[in-house]
Amino acid sequence: MVELGRFNKLTVIRQVEFGVYLEGGKLGGILLPQREVPNDCQLGDTLSVFVYLDSDDMPVATTKRPRVQVGEFASLQVAETNKVGAFLDWGLPKQLFLPFAEQPRPVEKGQHCIVRAYIDNTGRIAASAKVEKFLNKTSPEFVVGQEVSLLIWRRTELGLLVIIEHEAQGILHTQDISRDLRPGLKVGGFIKQLREDGKVDVMLDKPGYGKVDPIAKQLLNYLELKKGFCALSDKSSPDEIKSVFGVSKKAFKMAIGNLLKQGLIRQDETGLHLVNSGIE
Repeated sequence: MVELGRFNKLTVIRQVEFGVYLEGGKLGGILLPQREVPNDCQLGDTLSVFVYLDSDDMPVATTKRPRVQVGEFASLQVAETNKVGAFLDWGLPKQLFLPFAEQPRPVEKGQHCIVRAYIDNTGRIAASAKVEKFLNKTSPEFVVGQEVSLLIWRRTELGLLVIIEHEAQGILHTQDISRDLRPGLKVGGFIKQLREDGKVDVMLDKPGYGKVDPIAKQLLNYLELKKGFCALSDKSSPDEIKSVFGVSKKAFKMAIGNLLKQGLIRQDETGLHLVNSGIE
Protein backbone atom coordinates (compact mmCIF):
# COMPACT_ATOMS: atom_id res chain seq x y z
CA MET A 1 0.00 0.00 0.00
CA VAL A 2 1.37 3.41 -1.00
CA GLU A 3 1.63 5.94 1.82
CA LEU A 4 0.89 9.45 0.60
CA GLY A 5 3.26 12.04 2.04
CA ARG A 6 5.97 9.52 2.87
CA PHE A 7 8.82 7.64 1.19
CA ASN A 8 7.84 4.37 -0.48
CA LYS A 9 9.72 1.62 -2.31
CA LEU A 10 7.90 1.29 -5.64
CA THR A 11 8.48 -0.84 -8.73
CA VAL A 12 9.04 0.60 -12.21
CA ILE A 13 6.20 -0.70 -14.45
CA ARG A 14 6.46 1.50 -17.55
CA GLN A 15 9.01 3.73 -19.24
CA VAL A 16 7.98 6.80 -21.27
CA GLU A 17 9.81 9.75 -22.82
CA PHE A 18 8.99 12.03 -19.88
CA GLY A 19 9.83 9.60 -17.10
CA VAL A 20 8.79 6.26 -15.62
CA TYR A 21 5.58 5.04 -14.05
CA LEU A 22 5.72 3.26 -10.70
CA GLU A 23 3.28 0.70 -9.32
CA GLY A 24 0.90 2.68 -7.10
CA GLY A 25 -1.75 0.11 -6.23
CA LYS A 26 -5.12 1.83 -5.85
CA LEU A 27 -3.52 5.12 -6.94
CA GLY A 28 -2.61 3.63 -10.30
CA GLY A 29 0.65 4.42 -12.07
CA ILE A 30 2.65 7.14 -10.31
CA LEU A 31 4.91 9.26 -12.49
CA LEU A 32 8.53 9.89 -11.61
CA PRO A 33 9.67 12.73 -13.97
CA GLN A 34 12.56 11.99 -16.31
CA ARG A 35 14.89 14.51 -14.65
CA GLU A 36 14.79 12.38 -11.48
CA VAL A 37 15.02 8.93 -13.05
CA PRO A 38 18.37 7.16 -12.36
CA ASN A 39 20.50 6.74 -15.49
CA ASP A 40 20.57 2.94 -15.24
CA CYS A 41 16.86 2.56 -14.39
CA GLN A 42 15.18 -0.55 -15.88
CA LEU A 43 11.71 -2.08 -15.82
CA GLY A 44 11.22 -4.03 -12.60
CA ASP A 45 13.64 -1.87 -10.60
CA THR A 46 12.56 -0.78 -7.12
CA LEU A 47 13.04 2.92 -6.33
CA SER A 48 12.74 4.81 -3.05
CA VAL A 49 10.52 7.83 -3.75
CA PHE A 50 8.40 10.36 -1.90
CA VAL A 51 4.77 10.41 -3.07
CA TYR A 52 2.64 13.56 -2.98
CA LEU A 53 -0.08 15.28 -5.01
CA ASP A 54 0.74 17.79 -7.73
CA SER A 55 -1.23 20.98 -8.52
CA ASP A 56 -3.89 18.87 -10.27
CA ASP A 57 -4.19 16.55 -7.24
CA MET A 58 -2.56 13.73 -9.19
CA PRO A 59 -0.09 11.48 -7.34
CA VAL A 60 3.50 12.13 -8.37
CA ALA A 61 6.82 10.76 -7.15
CA THR A 62 10.11 12.49 -6.40
CA THR A 63 13.53 11.39 -5.20
CA LYS A 64 13.93 14.73 -3.42
CA ARG A 65 13.68 14.67 0.36
CA PRO A 66 11.11 17.13 1.77
CA ARG A 67 11.72 18.80 5.10
CA VAL A 68 8.85 16.87 6.69
CA GLN A 69 6.86 13.71 6.02
CA VAL A 70 3.29 12.92 7.06
CA GLY A 71 3.33 12.00 10.74
CA GLU A 72 6.36 14.18 11.50
CA PHE A 73 6.97 17.63 13.01
CA ALA A 74 9.29 20.24 11.51
CA SER A 75 10.02 23.97 11.55
CA LEU A 76 9.04 25.39 8.15
CA GLN A 77 9.13 28.89 6.69
CA VAL A 78 5.95 30.60 5.52
CA ALA A 79 6.33 31.30 1.77
CA GLU A 80 2.95 32.94 1.13
CA THR A 81 -0.35 33.75 2.82
CA ASN A 82 -3.82 34.37 1.39
CA LYS A 83 -7.49 34.36 2.40
CA VAL A 84 -7.64 30.62 3.04
CA GLY A 85 -4.38 30.08 4.93
CA ALA A 86 -0.63 29.92 4.45
CA PHE A 87 1.75 27.99 2.24
CA LEU A 88 4.97 26.57 3.66
CA ASP A 89 8.29 25.86 1.98
CA TRP A 90 8.97 22.15 2.54
CA GLY A 91 11.47 21.70 -0.26
CA LEU A 92 9.11 20.56 -3.04
CA PRO A 93 7.67 22.51 -6.01
CA LYS A 94 4.13 22.44 -4.60
CA GLN A 95 4.10 24.21 -1.23
CA LEU A 96 2.54 22.68 1.88
CA PHE A 97 -0.85 24.15 2.84
CA LEU A 98 -1.42 25.39 6.41
CA PRO A 99 -5.16 26.20 6.77
CA PHE A 100 -6.35 29.08 8.94
CA ALA A 101 -8.20 26.55 11.09
CA GLU A 102 -4.88 24.89 11.95
CA GLN A 103 -3.17 28.12 13.03
CA PRO A 104 -3.38 28.91 16.78
CA ARG A 105 -2.50 32.46 15.73
CA PRO A 106 -2.15 33.92 12.22
CA VAL A 107 1.26 33.40 10.64
CA GLU A 108 3.10 35.86 8.41
CA LYS A 109 5.28 35.52 5.32
CA GLY A 110 8.91 34.79 6.25
CA GLN A 111 8.01 33.45 9.68
CA HIS A 112 9.13 29.99 10.77
CA CYS A 113 6.57 27.83 12.54
CA ILE A 114 6.56 24.31 13.94
CA VAL A 115 3.95 22.14 12.25
CA ARG A 116 2.83 18.55 11.89
CA ALA A 117 2.18 17.14 8.41
CA TYR A 118 -1.02 15.11 8.14
CA ILE A 119 -3.65 13.90 5.65
CA ASP A 120 -6.75 16.12 5.82
CA ASN A 121 -10.37 15.02 5.33
CA THR A 122 -10.10 15.60 1.57
CA GLY A 123 -7.18 13.17 1.26
CA ARG A 124 -4.62 15.94 0.68
CA ILE A 125 -1.35 16.54 2.54
CA ALA A 126 -1.64 19.54 4.87
CA ALA A 127 0.08 21.06 7.88
CA SER A 128 -1.14 21.96 11.36
CA ALA A 129 0.50 24.32 13.84
CA LYS A 130 -1.77 22.99 16.62
CA VAL A 131 1.05 20.86 17.94
CA GLU A 132 -0.54 19.67 21.18
CA LYS A 133 -3.36 17.71 19.56
CA PHE A 134 -0.90 15.38 17.84
CA LEU A 135 1.24 14.58 20.90
CA ASN A 136 0.93 11.33 22.84
CA LYS A 137 -0.97 12.14 26.05
CA THR A 138 -0.38 8.73 27.64
CA SER A 139 2.92 7.50 29.06
CA PRO A 140 5.26 7.10 26.05
CA GLU A 141 7.15 3.81 25.77
CA PHE A 142 10.61 5.24 26.40
CA VAL A 143 13.29 3.98 28.80
CA VAL A 144 15.77 6.01 30.81
CA GLY A 145 19.01 6.44 28.88
CA GLN A 146 17.36 5.81 25.50
CA GLU A 147 18.84 7.84 22.65
CA VAL A 148 16.14 9.91 20.92
CA SER A 149 15.66 12.68 18.36
CA LEU A 150 14.48 16.04 19.69
CA LEU A 151 12.84 19.02 18.02
CA ILE A 152 13.16 22.18 20.10
CA TRP A 153 9.60 23.51 20.42
CA ARG A 154 9.37 26.58 22.66
CA ARG A 155 10.80 28.18 25.77
CA THR A 156 9.27 27.96 29.25
CA GLU A 157 10.29 29.14 32.72
CA LEU A 158 11.82 25.70 33.36
CA GLY A 159 13.79 25.42 30.15
CA LEU A 160 12.82 24.24 26.66
CA LEU A 161 9.83 22.16 25.62
CA VAL A 162 10.84 19.56 23.03
CA ILE A 163 9.08 17.07 20.78
CA ILE A 164 10.54 13.58 21.23
CA GLU A 165 10.68 11.22 18.23
CA HIS A 166 7.79 13.09 16.52
CA GLU A 167 5.57 11.58 19.22
CA ALA A 168 5.65 13.03 22.71
CA GLN A 169 6.37 16.21 24.64
CA GLY A 170 9.40 16.48 26.89
CA ILE A 171 11.30 19.15 28.75
CA LEU A 172 14.98 20.02 28.64
CA HIS A 173 15.62 21.77 31.94
CA THR A 174 17.77 24.90 32.00
CA GLN A 175 20.54 23.20 34.02
CA ASP A 176 20.86 20.55 31.29
CA ILE A 177 21.27 23.05 28.44
CA SER A 178 24.98 23.12 27.58
CA ARG A 179 24.84 25.01 24.28
CA ASP A 180 22.82 27.60 22.42
CA LEU A 181 19.51 26.13 21.23
CA ARG A 182 16.58 27.76 19.47
CA PRO A 183 13.03 26.64 18.62
CA GLY A 184 12.92 24.62 15.40
CA LEU A 185 16.38 23.07 15.82
CA LYS A 186 16.69 19.29 15.57
CA VAL A 187 19.18 17.68 17.97
CA GLY A 188 19.97 14.30 19.43
CA GLY A 189 19.35 13.63 23.10
CA PHE A 190 18.60 11.06 25.77
CA ILE A 191 15.71 10.21 28.09
CA LYS A 192 16.68 11.47 31.54
CA GLN A 193 13.60 10.71 33.63
CA LEU A 194 10.08 9.31 33.23
CA ARG A 195 7.78 10.97 35.76
CA GLU A 196 4.76 9.36 37.41
CA ASP A 197 2.50 12.03 35.88
CA GLY A 198 3.57 10.90 32.39
CA LYS A 199 5.92 13.83 31.76
CA VAL A 200 9.37 13.18 30.31
CA ASP A 201 12.66 14.91 31.11
CA VAL A 202 15.41 14.79 28.49
CA MET A 203 19.09 15.71 28.37
CA LEU A 204 21.62 16.36 25.63
CA ASP A 205 24.42 14.17 27.03
CA LYS A 206 24.45 10.48 27.86
CA PRO A 207 23.40 9.90 31.48
CA GLY A 208 25.92 8.65 34.02
CA TYR A 209 29.38 7.59 32.92
CA GLY A 210 28.40 7.65 29.27
CA LYS A 211 28.88 11.40 29.10
CA VAL A 212 32.40 11.10 30.50
CA ASP A 213 33.81 9.38 27.42
CA PRO A 214 34.73 12.58 25.49
CA ILE A 215 36.26 14.11 28.62
CA ALA A 216 38.28 10.94 29.29
CA LYS A 217 39.59 11.05 25.72
CA GLN A 218 40.44 14.71 26.15
CA LEU A 219 42.39 13.91 29.31
CA LEU A 220 44.29 11.07 27.61
CA ASN A 221 45.19 13.33 24.69
CA TYR A 222 46.40 15.98 27.13
CA LEU A 223 48.59 13.43 28.98
CA GLU A 224 50.13 12.26 25.73
CA LEU A 225 50.94 15.83 24.70
CA LYS A 226 52.39 16.60 28.15
CA LYS A 227 54.72 13.59 28.23
CA GLY A 228 52.38 11.50 30.39
CA PHE A 229 51.84 13.93 33.25
CA CYS A 230 49.09 16.32 34.37
CA ALA A 231 49.49 18.40 37.52
CA LEU A 232 45.73 18.46 38.03
CA SER A 233 43.89 15.76 39.97
CA ASP A 234 40.57 15.17 41.70
CA LYS A 235 41.89 17.43 44.49
CA SER A 236 42.33 20.44 42.18
CA SER A 237 40.01 23.42 42.37
CA PRO A 238 37.00 23.72 40.00
CA ASP A 239 38.50 26.90 38.52
CA GLU A 240 41.82 25.20 37.69
CA ILE A 241 40.02 22.30 36.01
CA LYS A 242 37.70 24.62 34.12
CA SER A 243 40.59 26.76 32.82
CA VAL A 244 42.46 23.75 31.37
CA PHE A 245 39.72 21.36 30.27
CA GLY A 246 36.61 23.53 30.15
CA VAL A 247 34.54 21.07 32.21
CA SER A 248 33.13 20.90 35.73
CA LYS A 249 35.07 19.29 38.56
CA LYS A 250 32.37 16.64 38.91
CA ALA A 251 32.70 15.58 35.27
CA PHE A 252 36.51 15.67 35.52
CA LYS A 253 36.47 13.42 38.61
CA MET A 254 34.18 10.96 36.84
CA ALA A 255 36.58 10.86 33.88
CA ILE A 256 39.52 10.21 36.21
CA GLY A 257 37.61 7.42 37.94
CA ASN A 258 36.74 5.86 34.60
CA LEU A 259 40.37 5.88 33.43
CA LEU A 260 41.65 4.60 36.79
CA LYS A 261 39.27 1.63 36.61
CA GLN A 262 40.53 0.85 33.11
CA GLY A 263 44.14 1.03 34.32
CA LEU A 264 45.03 3.72 31.80
CA ILE A 265 46.25 6.27 34.36
CA ARG A 266 47.46 6.41 37.94
CA GLN A 267 47.15 9.22 40.47
CA ASP A 268 49.47 10.34 43.27
CA GLU A 269 50.11 13.48 45.28
CA THR A 270 51.80 15.17 42.29
CA GLY A 271 48.96 14.65 39.82
CA LEU A 272 47.95 12.21 37.09
CA HIS A 273 50.29 9.88 35.19
CA LEU A 274 49.72 8.01 31.96
CA VAL A 275 50.39 4.30 32.59
CA ASN A 276 53.05 2.73 30.34
CA SER A 277 53.91 6.13 28.91
CA GLY A 278 57.60 5.48 29.47
CA ILE A 279 57.80 8.64 31.55
CA GLU A 280 57.50 7.71 35.23
